[in-house]
Amino acid sequence: MNEHRRRDRLGIHSIGEFLMTVPSLDDARRFYGTFGLDVSDEHGGLALRTHGNDHVWGRLRAGPHKKFEQLTFHCFEDELDAMRRHIEAQGVALLPTPEGAPAGGLWLRSPDGMLLQVRAGAKTAPDAVTHQSSPLPLDGTRCAPYRRHASLVQPQRLSHIALTTSSVPAQMDFYTRVLGLRLSDHSGEGVAFLHGAHGSDHHLVALAASAGPGLHHLSWDVPTIDQVGLGAITMQAAGYTDGWGVGRHVLGSNYFYYAQDPWGSFCEYSATIDYIPAAVDWQGLDHPPEDSFYLWGPDVPPAMFAYSEAGAWA
Repeated sequence: MNEHRRRDRLGIHSIGEFLMTVPSLDDARRFYGTFGLDVSDEHGGLALRTHGNDHVWGRLRAGPHKKFEQLTFHCFEDELDAMRRHIEAQGVALLPTPEGAPAGGLWLRSPDGMLLQVRAGAKTAPDAVTHQSSPLPLDGTRCAPYRRHASLVQPQRLSHIALTTSSVPAQMDFYTRVLGLRLSDHSGEGVAFLHGAHGSDHHLVALAASAGPGLHHLSWDVPTIDQVGLGAITMQAAGYTDGWGVGRHVLGSNYFYYAQDPWGSFCEYSATIDYIPAAVDWQGLDHPPEDSFYLWGPDVPPAMFAYSEAGAWA
């Protein structure tokens, strides 16, 4: 067996890209550019890439409200037909290709109405741990670089997407039963973390209870906790002072800093998240709330629990 692929599992393996409407492309350009992403003008909107990577992680277009419009997942090319048959066998209707969208792939809606696509595509989830270690102290030497020599924070990839939903159990059932994601961990009906069937970070998709569907945060992988901290001060110095962190999660284990975007959702700098190889049959557990959120960090601001897309889904 290829250690990066399970033949006994059928399911998506990666995030492809997302489409989001935002009220101001100028505000989006500044926010995501400051965060460390490569932002380019394309097709009347914006495209988001990570430095040195041609893959488009997200596309933004202008609209009256912030709305997380659609999410594309990738599967292996030789499994696309099997995914079609499986989705239909689960009683989920496949939709015509939306107007303006590229032809190909499978289109469907999640139980709360979000538009999803499954298409054949490259595995953007890593096949092994990609973490780097921060330098450790050595006798007689300085460990940290001078601040003036600190490198710019440039996220390496989109690690996961956290979605809000009015029913975590319904969404969890859909993403596991229909799309083949695997349960990593959850805490009652409040939050659930799902990983890819063929090896991925602890979660490709997180589901958080809220008033309705939408985006809670985009999590971008950086190599070390130093990069998390440097990202935090970069965003704060640019005027993006609302956020949460620096801290460390329990489920996923990653160090984090969340910067709030101009529309109420967040971008997360994430370092050293747990990795679940394809060969591992991970046991998804139900954890009490106090063991499901964060190990250490500042108090959680109320904005982390606010629903940011009420106007878009009304």
